[in-house]
Amino acid sequence: MARAIRAKQISSRELIEAHLARIAQVNPKLNAVVQLAAERALAEARRADDALAGGRDCGPLHGVPFTLKDAIEADGLISTGGTLGRKDFVPTEDAVVVRRLRDAGAILLGKTNCPELGWAWESDNLIYGRTNNPYDLSLSPGGSSGGESAIIAAGGSAFGLGSDAGGSVRFPAHCAGLASIKPTSGRVPRTGHFPGPGGPIDSLWQIGPLARSVEDLELVLSVISGSDWRDAAVVPVPLGESRAVDIKKLRVAFFTDNGIAPPEAKVAETVRRAAQALAEAGADVEEARPPEIEQTFEIFRALFCADGGAGLEALLKLAGTTRFHPLMESALEIQRRNACSTAEYCAWVVRWDAFRSAMLGFMERHDVLLSPVSSRVEMTHGSTYDRLPSFSYTMTYNLTGWPAAVVRAGTSSQGMPIGVQLAARPWEEHVALAAAHTVERALGGYRKPSL
Repeated sequence: MARAIRAKQISSRELIEAHLARIAQVNPKLNAVVQLAAERALAEARRADDALAGGRDCGPLHGVPFTLKDAIEADGLISTGGTLGRKDFVPTEDAVVVRRLRDAGAILLGKTNCPELGWAWESDNLIYGRTNNPYDLSLSPGGSSGGESAIIAAGGSAFGLGSDAGGSVRFPAHCAGLASIKPTSGRVPRTGHFPGPGGPIDSLWQIGPLARSVEDLELVLSVISGSDWRDAAVVPVPLGESRAVDIKKLRVAFFTDNGIAPPEAKVAETVRRAAQALAEAGADVEEARPPEIEQTFEIFRALFCADGGAGLEALLKLAGTTRFHPLMESALEIQRRNACSTAEYCAWVVRWDAFRSAMLGFMERHDVLLSPVSSRVEMTHGSTYDRLPSFSYTMTYNLTGWPAAVVRAGTSSQGMPIGVQLAARPWEEHVALAAAHTVERALGGYRKPSL
């Protein structure tokens, strides 16, 4: 799209109008876009076209439309974070990542649906209701960035941003047949996200892009990365380029079962096909699973539940929320049930450190780790807390902090997308993206839904 605008094959205004028309067509069925900035987007498109006519290029995303998970704030647009206490909250400035995208020429179309405070692997809340999957409206497009995955897959947005504490950009990409990446912990600033950065498990979550191609992820990631002098966790490590990666020199390990949640047969088959595609491209591929990975779910659950829900309750109070969605009630109940003492929590942190060390040791001999995104293909509405272990495949890389990309590599017998996950060593997003791009070229990547 950016190339077409620069070549004057299409104007930014025409492109924005086409996306707004597509949103109007599909959103009544999807309920993905919850706040629309149509007039502002059209005005920005006119300015973008005027700038180009005057010989001025506004940046690598000049005139390209995008959307934004409702947990990430945008100046002048209601930003609820999915919780009732913020149903009328309007920020007066953009989140850092939003400002960077707009400075690069991108045009914000609107905000998309998410669960309350991001606490579910689906997108449903008391303000806007639930979001549906464009490949099957009776199913969820995942979460917590499910509004993003639904509208991007349906062609209503070129790309978008979500946030990921346990798989929340990767699992929606799996459900909606998209590409996504959770960057290395400390790569992208989270200033302007609600809830914000900080606290003892701060390193578990990041902001990352979703798009219809791996190439788009790399472009967006290059724009949003780097220190903002606000998010204290961000480290100014240069971002590599995937085109510099020689696939024939990569050492790839893959596994289909993490020892926690056995995968459906089609999921395992899709991972094996992706492994074969990498081998045929020249990579050194072997079936191998990190020896400590079976601890993922119990460590992740302990870290999130240690305080018995006190932190989550404080966030809800801060937002002014007094009535909770049933998914949030379930989250709080699980936290209360799994609360632990300070001494027990410290012991879990020690186990977490040992886990990270063991995982890193495994990667001394490998460059890429290929696996399922989830043990299951479909996501039924309301099922998050009935299937938590199935999300352990993504939780692993929140615990390690490594970059992990997702790309569509298969299709179920019911026509639903199946993604695979490709993790790399810390700060080597370019390696994960190069491997994902290889799988995408071999196995087809994104396919348009029939919606």
